[in-house]
Amino acid sequence: MKIQIDYHGKRVFVTDSASGLGRSIAEGFHESGATVAINDPSTDRVLKTIQEMGDGARLIAAPGDLTQCTQIRPTVERAVAAMTQLDVLVCSTVRGDLCPVDKVTADYWQGVLAANVKSAFFTAQACAPELKKTRGCIVNVASVIGLLGGPPGSVVYSTAKGTMIHMSRMMALELAQDGIRVNSFCPGWIDAPAPRTGMDAFGYGALREYIASRSPLGRIATSDECVAAVLYLAASVASYTTGATLIADGGLTSGHYIP
Repeated sequence: MKIQIDYHGKRVFVTDSASGLGRSIAEGFHESGATVAINDPSTDRVLKTIQEMGDGARLIAAPGDLTQCTQIRPTVERAVAAMTQLDVLVCSTVRGDLCPVDKVTADYWQGVLAANVKSAFFTAQACAPELKKTRGCIVNVASVIGLLGGPPGSVVYSTAKGTMIHMSRMMALELAQDGIRVNSFCPGWIDAPAPRTGMDAFGYGALREYIASRSPLGRIATSDECVAAVLYLAASVASYTTGATLIADGGLTSGHYIP
C-alpha cells in the first residue's frame, strides 16, 4: 500500500485563516495542491493574506465574521460557489485572552464561546450539505487545555475547547450516516508569538518556557507539526477515522515523570 497525502483537486475552507495557526493550516493545504478559501472578519486581511500566499486561482477570498450567525451561511455559500464544491472544513479559530475567574464578565464569556464553539457548530451546519455531496470531512482545532488544566486565566477558553472536543464526537456520530467524518485536533503549546495581548500580562514567554520544561519531549510544538496533523486527519488515509481526538502535545497529557 502506498500512503500519500495529496490535495490536488480538493476544495478546503479554513476559518480564521488570515493569521496564526489558521493561516499555517491554509498554507499547508495550498502547498499540497488544494484550492483554499481564506476567511477572516476583515476583507483587507483576507486579500493581503491571499497576496502574500502568491495569489492564483486556488486561493479564494471568503471574508466574514463567523461569530455572527447571520454572516455564516452567506460566507459559506460564496466560498462554495467560487470553489464549485467543498471537501474539507477546518474550524481553526483559537481565540480567548487569559482572564482570571473573578474578572470574567458575561460579555467575555459569550465572546469566547461564540468565537470557538458557536462559530464552529453553525459553520459546520452550513457546510454539511456540501460535504455530504463529496463525503468530505470536518476538522475542529481544539486545544490540549480542553483535556487538562491550563494556566491561570484559561478557565473560559479551556471550557470552550473542551466543549468543542465533545461536540466533534457527537457530530461525528450524527453525520456518519451522510459519509461525513468529524475529528478534533488538540495542539499543545506552539512556537509562535503571543496570540493575544491578554496573554502578555501573564508572562507568555516565561509560560512557554515552563510548558516546554514540563513536556516529556522537552520542547513546544512547531506550526508545521500541527499542520501535518490536520492534513492527516483530513486525508483519505484517515478515511476510517471519525469521532477521534488527535493530540500533539509532546506528551503533556500523559503526565510528567519526576525521577
